[in-house]
Order: sequence, then structure tokens, then C-alpha cells
Amino acid sequence: MILSGKEIEKNIEKGKIVIEPYDKSDLNPNSYNLHLHDELLVYEEVVLDMKKKNRTRRVAIPEEGLVLGTNQLYLGRTVERTETHGFVPMIEGRSSVGRLGLCVHITAGFGDVGFCGYWTLEMFCLHPIRVYPGISICQIFYETVSEDHAEYSSNKYQNADDIQPSLLYKEFAEGPEEDKTYFDE
Repeated sequence: MILSGKEIEKNIEKGKIVIEPYDKSDLNPNSYNLHLHDELLVYEEVVLDMKKKNRTRRVAIPEEGLVLGTNQLYLGRTVERTETHGFVPMIEGRSSVGRLGLCVHITAGFGDVGFCGYWTLEMFCLHPIRVYPGISICQIFYETVSEDHAEYSSNKYQNADDIQPSLLYKEFAEGPEEDKTYFDE
């Protein structure tokens, strides 16, 4: 079951959902609008290797905007830091943004119960598009989860305080005897 906007607000008051900064005008009937930060990361490698840490560079988004080109993956982050306890947080691009050909999260819109941090946005555009810092770019919504659940505590992405490139290479470095638990029990 997806939480309504009123239920999101009630759970913010209870501390089960945290959105910082929070602005009630961004609350929708069943979601909350999140905004694009003023920096992006782009990979510098021609071929990305899952087993290696791939080089990235930062790109500032000036006030007058930045044109994103096609055939390029851009990693951004939300202005808002979120924290969720007892619900599954999920993000989707806003339909107005999608109608301009900008895919905001590609395949990574599913969060985990207990996720805390800024959301990294995997963005790809089908047509060149100018983006601006602070634009309302996606929506977060929340689904209920069974009472018997564990909270997420990844050694990779939990408490993210910046744009997070893929850390998949860490999984290849772990041996079978390594502790791969990603949640508290």
C-alpha cells in the first residue's frame, strides 16, 4: 500500500520519515517532490568495468543551466536528505521531466527500509535538455512493509552524503568468508 500525502506528513511528525529540508508545498497527494543538487558526476572511462573503481569527474550546474547530451550517463543527487523507518522508499521521475525525455533513475528507484542519505540519481536523456540546480526532478513515495522486517545498513550506500558512483566493484573484492550482511538482524 502506498502512503498518501497526509500519511507521509503524519509519519514525518512521528519521525518515521525524515526529509531535510522539508517544504510542505512539495507534498503531493501520494508523494513528495525532491530537487536536483547543483553538481553531477560523469564517468571518464570509455568502457565501464564492474570489477573496478571507475574514474569520475564533477560537473557544476550553473544557475543558467547545463545542457545534458544524449548517450551519456549523468549521476546527480537530491538536495534533500531522507531517512525512512518502517516503509520502503521509492523514487520516480516526475512526468513533466519524463515528457522532455529525461530518465531520472533508470533502474534504481527502489530503496530499502531504513535507508538514510541523499539519493543518487542515474540520469540519461533521449534528447539534449537543459537542467537547472534546484529543479523539482523526481518524487519519493513510500510503501508499507510487513511488521517483521530488518533495516538496511549497507557498507556501500547507507548514510550517503554525496553523489555515489557504483561501488559494485567492492562485491568482487569480498571473499566468500566476508560478511555480506546488508541489514541489521
